[in-house]
Amino acid sequence: MFDKLEAVEKRYEELTKQISDPEIIANQAEWQKLIKEHSSIEEVVLKYREYKKEMQRMEDAKEMMEDKELKELAEIDFHEAKENLPKIEEELKALLIPKDPNDDKNIICEIRAGAGGEEAALFAGTLFRMYSMYAERKHWKIDVLNENETELGGYKEISFMVTGKGAYSRLKFESGVHRVQRVPDTESSGRIHTSTATVAVLPVVEDVEIEINPADIKMEVFRASGAGGQHINKTSSAVRLIHEPTGIVVECQTERSQLQNREYAMKMLRSRLYNIEKEKQDAEISNARKTQVGSGDRSEKIRTYNYPQGRITDHRIGMSVFQMENFLNGDIDEMVDNLIAADRAERLKGEEE
Repeated sequence: MFDKLEAVEKRYEELTKQISDPEIIANQAEWQKLIKEHSSIEEVVLKYREYKKEMQRMEDAKEMMEDKELKELAEIDFHEAKENLPKIEEELKALLIPKDPNDDKNIICEIRAGAGGEEAALFAGTLFRMYSMYAERKHWKIDVLNENETELGGYKEISFMVTGKGAYSRLKFESGVHRVQRVPDTESSGRIHTSTATVAVLPVVEDVEIEINPADIKMEVFRASGAGGQHINKTSSAVRLIHEPTGIVVECQTERSQLQNREYAMKMLRSRLYNIEKEKQDAEISNARKTQVGSGDRSEKIRTYNYPQGRITDHRIGMSVFQMENFLNGDIDEMVDNLIAADRAERLKGEEE
């Protein structure tokens, strides 16, 4: 580990010189690239320097302990430094875990009603509201890309883009099947129903990250429609893209401009294709080994929302929270933090193996 840390510190020092070089500053593209790399390793370098400082403090205290007058103070210093070192070492191990390259990206989230008919569609709407309120807390921006609303105000499906710092890092573990147990408004006898909705969280990728042959895309235009099939647009501004090699179909109909809808639909298509490639690579790298937190597979049941008991349980980490109203109003940070911590612990275990 320490050889690796020495190499990272050496690279950091090289980058510090380079980003101050006027010739490199003149080349903005190169300078931005180096600044990003410098920033990405700064935390681990500062933590390593803190470790070395504590090591030096322990060595100095050891020498001072030979002086009778300074022995008592030196012993305090020695033991403090000795106690700090294991904690800093653990923090260094965590910082050395390779960062997910998508963590800083914006996301496209797709929510689809699963089993449960109209109640599942209403639950999909509840989840959309929850993520919207969470985005508001984080000062992120939400753009609805496509929606298929039901008569009662639920969604058969809804796709939206979340733009903001760290959106993917905070929401990536939401992918999977969400299950709700509650008495539906549509149920007159008061029986508890179980319904599901699937959530997919995809990183927004740029053209350079995923190449699409324009000849592989079939584009269709149609009129945007609202709940119950009521036309809300008299012109054919809605766009449907069909990627013929994979059969992936994406639609965007929320913008007035056909051009804008096509641009958003392309973002959705790129994200879907990128996700397919990412899943293949992840399976190859880990030999299909799933972590405790889960693979993010859409078929994996990840969470249950039990209304009668006011309990939300995440099955991947065995965590339950009992503030149903707060949670559904976007107060999901405690759950998100625990999912991130569990994933980090699992990946750290994988690194040590």
